[in-house]
Amino acid sequence: VQLQASGGGLVQAGGSLRLSCTASARAFTTYTLGWFRQAPGKEREFVAAISSSGGSTIYGDSVKGRFTISRGNAKNTKYLQMNSLKPEDTAVYYCAAAWASDRDPRSYKYWGQGTQVTVSS
Repeated sequence: VQLQASGGGLVQAGGSLRLSCTASARAFTTYTLGWFRQAPGKEREFVAAISSSGGSTIYGDSVKGRFTISRGNAKNTKYLQMNSLKPEDTAVYYCAAAWASDRDPRSYKYWGQGTQVTVSS
């Protein structure tokens, strides 16, 4: 399973970005899709996950209410809408696939290459 994350960039605090994760349609109907992030010197942090059916989502406490994970009209793309961004959201964001929704990155078998998000104050 190959995952491709995109959509990162530089944004001011309070702004928004939408990240995309693309893979084969079969991959997304089989696996849970999760987003993680990692800032320099910090551990990889769970951001959000959406079940293969799209019917169930979970979020990390630090992004709850600001970020939304969703599936797109195209079956091979899922999104992470990030609103009210803060400087502490600055990190490399990764999409990953797992058999079931989980906050533990060790449960995710497949990983994309990451996309940089930088939020300026």
